Amino acid sequence: MNIAAIYRREMRSYFSTPLAYVFIVIFLMLAGIFTFYLGGFFARAQADLEPFFTWHPWLYLFLAPALGMRLWAEERKTGTFELLMTLPVSMGDAVLGKFLAAWSMMAISLALTFPIWITVNVLGNPDNGVIVAGYLGSLLMSGAYLAVSACVSSATRNQVIAFVVSVVLCFTFLLLGFPLILDLFKPLLPGAVISFMSTVGFLQHFDSIVRGVVDIRDLLYFTTFIGLWLYAGAWAVDHHRS
Repeated sequence: MNIAAIYRREMRSYFSTPLAYVFIVIFLMLAGIFTFYLGGFFARAQADLEPFFTWHPWLYLFLAPALGMRLWAEERKTGTFELLMTLPVSMGDAVLGKFLAAWSMMAISLALTFPIWITVNVLGNPDNGVIVAGYLGSLLMSGAYLAVSACVSSATRNQVIAFVVSVVLCFTFLLLGFPLILDLFKPLLPGAVISFMSTVGFLQHFDSIVRGVVDIRDLLYFTTFIGLWLYAGAWAVDHHRS
């Protein structure tokens, strides 16, 4: 019940200001640019959404921290953090409610890309099961980026610092799974370390789901990753409260 109250409070704050609308418009514009210009959507002449999902790790790299940086940093800067802490709400409820509201913003933005899905169905005969898996992978990855950003935001009152540190951390987890980086370190590090780097990085799990292989291990990776960062964020908020 308390999670729902915090969730509604956050969603009202998004849509009572231009923030939600500006975020959605920027998301759709960038998704379109990446898909049609950088991804060569029409030039490929293939009925799939590969050029759409390929760029999502880079799209979220900046948009998720931009959304997550305000979650706690703004509360502390404006002085509403103390008011929030006086409410009969547990720390877990507050952290989860805020995260779910921000993740919903991501989900709404992602859902509004449906014209691209319709377009590819009009032009060809795509495997819609793979496309559904791609949307699931994209949503999970955005949640992972957002959980990192929420945790960093809980540790500072400065939104700029929260944004920069979040981008650096998310970029690190992105690079850990990047084939070029793994190949670079292969001659220098043991195979077990390279395998660990690939496992903790985002890309291996994201690419697997986007290809239509919805493996329980990839789902567990993202849910565990999100849970651990939210737990760390709750600890940070509780530390500042005390």
